[in-house]
Amino acid sequence: MPRYVKITLERRGVSCVAELLDKDAPRTAEAVWRGLPQGGPAYHAKYARNEVYTMVERFAEEAVGQENPTVTPIPGDLVYFDFHGGMLDRAFKEEKGIHELAGVVDLAIFYGRNNLLLNGDVGWVPGNVYGTIVEGLDRIAEACHDVWRAGALGERLVYERHSE
Repeated sequence: MPRYVKITLERRGVSCVAELLDKDAPRTAEAVWRGLPQGGPAYHAKYARNEVYTMVERFAEEAVGQENPTVTPIPGDLVYFDFHGGMLDRAFKEEKGIHELAGVVDLAIFYGRNNLLLNGDVGWVPGNVYGTIVEGLDRIAEACHDVWRAGALGERLVYERHSE
């Protein structure tokens, strides 16, 4: 039976629904499902292009590891990144308020084309594709673009279970 996640940009009042990819990314989908709800300040990517994400404390009981990885996410992809503390620079961690954590989970949605997960400091940054937006991609894409254009200050990205 398919499982669904509702993703919301709270301040903008816009949501979408994604189906978890239990067959392609079973460990990641299960870890996210068990960890829901999750949410935090929304940020727009600087280099990856059409990405909005939030960073939260690690919530999985065990490290998920790599599965169904990509460095070229497509519109509608939900991508999970697990960053150990040493991978993120001090200024970035301080800006995000995560400088005291040993590591973080980055929960990202990709809303447009031509994304590339390449970081100038560390190289390729593959992420686990664990879900795909099945409802409301156009609306969330417009709101995500507004995060880029108008700013993310005060915006929260929230993930919660959704029943169809």
